[in-house]
Amino acid sequence: MKKYINKLLLLGGLLFMGASCESGAELTTLASVNFPSQITVSSNTLVLNEDTAEDQILLVSWPSVSFPIEASVTYALQFDVVADTTGSTAWQKAKRVEVGTDVLSKTLIGRDLNKIATDLGLQIDKEGKLVVRVEAAMDHKIYSKSVTINITPYEKSVVFGEIYMPGSYQGEWNVETAAALTAIQKGVYQGYMTVPAGAGLEFKLNNERNWAQFYGAGSANGDIKNGSTKDFLLPGAGSYQIKANLNTSKWTATPYSWGIVGDATAGSWDNSTPMNYDHQTKTWKITVNLVPGNVKFRLNNSWTINYGPKNTTDGLVYLDDQGSHYVGEGGTYEITLQINDVDPASSGYPATAVYTVTKK
Repeated sequence: MKKYINKLLLLGGLLFMGASCESGAELTTLASVNFPSQITVSSNTLVLNEDTAEDQILLVSWPSVSFPIEASVTYALQFDVVADTTGSTAWQKAKRVEVGTDVLSKTLIGRDLNKIATDLGLQIDKEGKLVVRVEAAMDHKIYSKSVTINITPYEKSVVFGEIYMPGSYQGEWNVETAAALTAIQKGVYQGYMTVPAGAGLEFKLNNERNWAQFYGAGSANGDIKNGSTKDFLLPGAGSYQIKANLNTSKWTATPYSWGIVGDATAGSWDNSTPMNYDHQTKTWKITVNLVPGNVKFRLNNSWTINYGPKNTTDGLVYLDDQGSHYVGEGGTYEITLQINDVDPASSGYPATAVYTVTKK
C-alpha cells in the first residue's frame, strides 16, 4: 500500500510539473521580445523658439512589437540626457511621455519638447543632446535602442498684458467693465466667462479699454479680423475658457466650469453643481441650498482636477486633497472659489486656491 501511494504521489507530481511547463510556455516573460527595427525621428537637430511653441516639431515613429500572446501593446516615450543612460541608475531620471495602445508614432509640439529639455538640465540657447527610446509593455516592458537628438532650448519669456471682451453678456456693451483675457504667450490670451441663461451671445475683442482698436469675426466665427463690424458669437449659455490667438487670428470657447460636489449638495458625490464666473472679481460663485454634510470643488464634473480643504478655518483648498468642508447646518449658503488657473495647459493647476462658505 505504501509503495502504491508513493507511485501515485510521483505520478501526480509529474503531471503537475507537465501542466506547469505547458502553462508557463504562454508567459511572455519567458520569451525573448525585441523591437524588429530601429525607431526613427523626423529630425536629429532642433532649434526651438517661442514662435514655434505650438507647432509640431518632432515626430517619433517605431515598428510594431510582437509579444508571444495575442493582446494589445502599450507604448510610451522616454527622454533623457546621455550621461544618465548607463550604469545602475540608467534612465531613472528620464521624462516619460504616454503614447497609447497599439499606436506607432507620437508628435511633440515645441513647447512640450522645450519643457522636457529644460527639465533635464539642457542650457538655454545652447545646443545639447537628448536621447529618446520607446517603451513597449504587455505583461513586462521592453525598450528600443535609443536615438540621439541635438536640441537647442529657449527660455520662455514672461508675458504681460490683457485684451478685453465687451459683449451682450454684460447687458450693455461696456468695454470698461468687460471681461479680460490675460496674456499666456506672446500674442495668445486666455480667460473665463459665464454667459447667463437668456443673455446675448455677441462680443468683440479690444486691445484697450476703449474702441480705438477692436477685432470682430472674419469669414468664419472662429476667425479674428481687425476692425470687423461682424460680432463673434459664443456657443450658448454656460461657462467657457476663452482663448484668442492674435498670431494665428483664431479664437475658441471651450466648456469649462468649476463646481461643488459632496453629500451636502443636491448632486451628492456623483454630480457637481456648477458655479458661475464673476469676471470682474475673477471669482467662481454660487448661492445654493445645502444639507448637513461635506463640500469640495472639482472641475468639469470630473475628479481629474479637484480641491479639498485640510480644515474649515484657513480658507484654503489643496489640489487632490481628500479633505472636504463640513457643513453642520442646512440652509442657503454663498460659496466662492478664487483660483489662479490662467494657463493650466503649460503651468499646471496651482497647489492651493482660496474659498469661502458663508451661510446667508
